[in-house]
Amino acid sequence: MPKRITTDDGRAALAAVRAGDAPRPVTATAVRYLLQLLVEKAPGNSVEVRVPPFGAVQVVEGPRHTRGTPPNVVETDPATWIALATGSEQWADAAAAGRIAASGTRADISDLLPLRP
Repeated sequence: MPKRITTDDGRAALAAVRAGDAPRPVTATAVRYLLQLLVEKAPGNSVEVRVPPFGAVQVVEGPRHTRGTPPNVVETDPATWIALATGSEQWADAAAAGRIAASGTRADISDLLPLRP
């Protein structure tokens, strides 16, 4: 299990990303912190949320997936994930612009966003 990111460390990483001067490890911390918050908000194993290259989590209660490609997958880049999770971009806008790849009947997680970092 990955090390838990503290609220202070997560918020500091997000502030650095917003300021536009975050090095790669700080951006990784921000992404992982927001994924961690998503897991806390919607625990489960029916949807896999991927933000390559920094992380992936399984969330949302429902049927558990154990092998191969999950049937419900959301994938996006780090900048889009941070924007969605913090509320600076709406799911529909990012999806329309092609910055979210979502497949499966449970893959629309827009009702879980934004998170409250």
